[in-house]
Amino acid sequence: MMELMRLQMRTAQMLIEAQTVIGLRMMGMAGVMTAAPGENTRMVTEKQTAFAQSGIAAMGALMAGKTPAQAYGLALTPIGQATRANSRRLSRR
Repeated sequence: MMELMRLQMRTAQMLIEAQTVIGLRMMGMAGVMTAAPGENTRMVTEKQTAFAQSGIAAMGALMAGKTPAQAYGLALTPIGQATRANSRRLSRR
């Protein structure tokens, strides 16, 4: 039960960070705040990388016989790391 609650909290944190990143990037595109050169390209390529790593982690976990909750936790890690890093980086600007 605690494992599921931890996964819910990690998911909620990732979603909040993702919304922050979306808002900050939209302000950069609108010219409200300065955006780093290449930020638009970066937001596409980093998603591809994070989702690929996520899929590999989930598939490896399931093939190793881990539970769906464990697989989800491993799949959430690369996406959460990307959103956390972007949220911190973009908030400093």
